[in-house]
Amino acid sequence: MIIGLTGGIGSGKSAAAALFKDIGVDLIDADDLARDSLNINSEGYKLFIDEFGNKYIDENKNINRELIRKLIFNDSDAKSKLENIIHPIVRSGIETFIKNKKSDYCIIVVPLIFETNSSKIYDRVLVIDCDVDVQISRTSKRDNQTKSDIENIINKQATREQRLSIADDVIVNNGSLDLLRNEVLKIHKKYLEIVKNG
Repeated sequence: MIIGLTGGIGSGKSAAAALFKDIGVDLIDADDLARDSLNINSEGYKLFIDEFGNKYIDENKNINRELIRKLIFNDSDAKSKLENIIHPIVRSGIETFIKNKKSDYCIIVVPLIFETNSSKIYDRVLVIDCDVDVQISRTSKRDNQTKSDIENIINKQATREQRLSIADDVIVNNGSLDLLRNEVLKIHKKYLEIVKNG
């Protein structure tokens, strides 16, 4: 069984993912795969240089991610070109992960399941949900960003309602890590039951 885990910025999806990992669930984060896909000398790195040239490469030969972020924020054509490089690499990484999973079910952490219209590829979608003010407060503590920067990001992501519309399961994460841990254990038990009763 393949679970797609998603949630908006500051919802606590990484914290939830870490808790699932702690109890032995095989898990992969699509964001990590996307980040690694542009590492120096990787296939994605070479494709990136073919497409964008050397002007986004820093003095250590790494891709300057800050410059790229600024570029794709304002240029949808560049964003599409970058996605055409990264997405196939991420997809292939996820396929390999699923083939090699050992736990009864596995989790793929994907921030943008709603936005990419990909909910159908998972057996179940688990949404980590929280109030917008909680999102803002968590993110500002973590990332040192201004409230308006964070609101900008939230407004670019799917709304809570949109995310909840594709959810099979929801964990409401407005409280402490201990409360989140209890919710994760409850859902874990539910998933094991589903797998067992196949």
